[in-house]
Amino acid sequence: MPMFENLFPDSLFAKKLPPAFDRRLRLAQARAEEALVRTHVESALTFVDTLAEELPFDRAIDSYIRVMGIAEPLASTIVTRVLVVLGQDLLPARRAVQPNPDEMRPRLRLADASDRSKTPRRA
Repeated sequence: MPMFENLFPDSLFAKKLPPAFDRRLRLAQARAEEALVRTHVESALTFVDTLAEELPFDRAIDSYIRVMGIAEPLASTIVTRVLVVLGQDLLPARRAVQPNPDEMRPRLRLADASDRSKTPRRA
């Protein structure tokens, strides 16, 4: 329609952005999304602390997500990060007890495997 041409010029709704601008826009968007997630995590942790005497932490987190009306996949990200923060108090004690991750890996037995492949298998 000709009457809307002045209200919505094509330059406002460019189909293709210059690559440099598109990269800057993506970086700004990623930083904004991360700040939003961080803020939700801090608020959810405050919510959990406030309701600690009335609700277990998992129900408090679910209540926060529901009350705030946070949709998926953002809700899952927030729940996971809140659980990670809450679980950090438990993990350092377990790390001190567990052996070094390199010690937990099984020894590679490449030479043993090649020796076994030379011997015939019996049925």
